[in-house]
Amino acid sequence: MTKTKVATAFVGAAMIFSVTSCGNATGNGALIGTGGGALLGAIVGKLAGNTAVGAAVGAAVGAGTGAIIGKHMDKVKAQAQAKLQNAKVEQVTDANGLPCVRIIFDSGILFGSGNATLSSSAETELTNFSQVLKANTDCSVAIQGYTDNDPWKGSTAQQSAQKNLNLSQQRADAVKAKLNTLGISNNQIKSSTGYGEANPVADNSTAAGKALNRRVEVFMYASEAMIKAAENGQLQ
Repeated sequence: MTKTKVATAFVGAAMIFSVTSCGNATGNGALIGTGGGALLGAIVGKLAGNTAVGAAVGAAVGAGTGAIIGKHMDKVKAQAQAKLQNAKVEQVTDANGLPCVRIIFDSGILFGSGNATLSSSAETELTNFSQVLKANTDCSVAIQGYTDNDPWKGSTAQQSAQKNLNLSQQRADAVKAKLNTLGISNNQIKSSTGYGEANPVADNSTAAGKALNRRVEVFMYASEAMIKAAENGQLQ
């Protein structure tokens, strides 16, 4: 019990420190661009469900590089916020301890209940989003699909969980396919993954919470090319 409390307190303190520093791009980048920052990034990334997000750099990124990328990602975030009217845009941390932008589309915008067919309202939103991606080709993209934990009729709990996992994969793939048709290549979209009922962001015991958990998240994170540009002082 003591170990659990200590670990929880550490993560809570780390998250508070990370959030309070997000308002300053230089301070944020300097914090997370060190070895300790990479550890913090892995912790925060795990809680956010994005440990798979991050370029394969093979070594900790320096503080100066992290600061430059942090400033650049502030611009990316601002562009996404200006273009997207029906999505939540926020800055989080990738597995390398570097800032990245997370865009959360809820299922009310993208899909009808229980299916993976894009709604008509999603056409405009994803078209606008594709413009952000085209303006930031040095950002790699990861798409993640999620569901609530509602059971499927006539299925056991285990079968329902598997069906929800399959549905979340289909939804992530649907977003990827639409972005492909809008000119976003798979060289930029690095992954499309369904996580089913995992990593809920709200209480599944309420209808409002379930609606928030039915979502697709898209991460724009620093590619290897962006990291190299930052290391060489060439990233604006």
